[in-house]
Amino acid sequence: MTPKVTVIGAGLAGCEAAWQAARAGYSVTLFEMKPQRFSEAHQSTDLAELVCSNSFRGAGMNNAVGCLKEELRRCNTLFMEAADATAVPAGGALAVDREGFSAYITERIASHPLIDLQRRELTEIPAEGLVIIASGPLTSAGLSNGIARLTGSEHLYFYDAIAPIIEADSIDFSIAWRASRYGRGGDDYVNCPLNRDQYMAFVAALKEAEKVPGRDFEKIIHFEGCMPVEEMAARGDQTLAFGPMKPVGLPDPRTGRDPFAVLQLRQDNLHATLYNMVGFQTKLTYPEQRRIFRTIPGLEQARFARLGSMHRNTFINAPRCLHNGLQYKEDPRLFFAGQITGVEGYVESAATGLLAGLHATAQLRGQAPLQPPATTALGALLHHLAASSPEDFQPMNVNYGLFPPLQGARMKRSERRLAMAERALTDIVPWWQKVSTTLSIPLQQTP
Repeated sequence: MTPKVTVIGAGLAGCEAAWQAARAGYSVTLFEMKPQRFSEAHQSTDLAELVCSNSFRGAGMNNAVGCLKEELRRCNTLFMEAADATAVPAGGALAVDREGFSAYITERIASHPLIDLQRRELTEIPAEGLVIIASGPLTSAGLSNGIARLTGSEHLYFYDAIAPIIEADSIDFSIAWRASRYGRGGDDYVNCPLNRDQYMAFVAALKEAEKVPGRDFEKIIHFEGCMPVEEMAARGDQTLAFGPMKPVGLPDPRTGRDPFAVLQLRQDNLHATLYNMVGFQTKLTYPEQRRIFRTIPGLEQARFARLGSMHRNTFINAPRCLHNGLQYKEDPRLFFAGQITGVEGYVESAATGLLAGLHATAQLRGQAPLQPPATTALGALLHHLAASSPEDFQPMNVNYGLFPPLQGARMKRSERRLAMAERALTDIVPWWQKVSTTLSIPLQQTP
């Protein structure tokens, strides 16, 4: 009989892993606990739900995530197929209609003849067969305990915060205006300006605001790339003005000058009826969010489609637990994928789903996995998970610091990054062609 693959978790990584295994001709059982059970951050019954942002970050090659997205596009991933099909304007970033993106992936997964979608929670890791664990950073308590018993070590974790979403027709456009920084990318962002006094009062309010307390037995460790806005304010009065509220390149059309600080809102859905507060992840209580955020000029009458919240992100110590093919060292039939491996971000999560699906498929065929070249973003991510120090391992976004250095003449930083991207995209093509041929995966997606 044809071997089967079990995938636990139908987030970005789980869906991509299931998709790749099915494209190679294997039957897949994909387990998703929604709607039987929801995590504290999820609301939709659709698969691959986006909870933190609708942005997949920069699209240009000057940022490593732009290079990673292009690699995933050239590998014909379901993730990039859905992202491109549901993209919304976002300047130099790739953002999607949140609901449309999840609905697209749900339809593709549910309609695939080799994927059996099971809507129920697994609390134990199956004792037989090939299993890909992609349960995500919000893994349920039952399965978390099973993973802890499996790895034989205590879970590492940090707290991640979600930014509020505002209804577009509640924004005061006599104050706010549409523009992208330095005029790049059209009028894709809504900008709310603050003068010095308004900004200082806002920072003071954040410092004094009531926050949702962490549990006594849990140590709070924030991921630097998703720091709650009130935590940034506590680091210094000017921290926000040099961070998510940086005003440069956004002159106020009423004055022709850059404001002292600015809040940017990014389109969150295809119809532009919802806007996400950029960089405003928070653990403030709901009443405090409404009170303080409505002091921002242009948001005095803001209606919140979703307020910010806080949730625990769980991940394993990948250098200690996993081979560089995302395979568990103590049991070769088990693979891990997604943010539970210690990558951070939607794009990175989908990338590990691709790799886990491919490597599991190779094992079913009795073949060694074909590792992506170290010069690619995919290879750099795998190297981070396999070769980092296990003593101080922490989640990481893809970045050019993970890539092997270029040889030859010294370059400016921007030139060096573009050269690294060019090298990566050159090297990814023959690797994907070889993988596709070896695993009998079509080079193009089926409609």
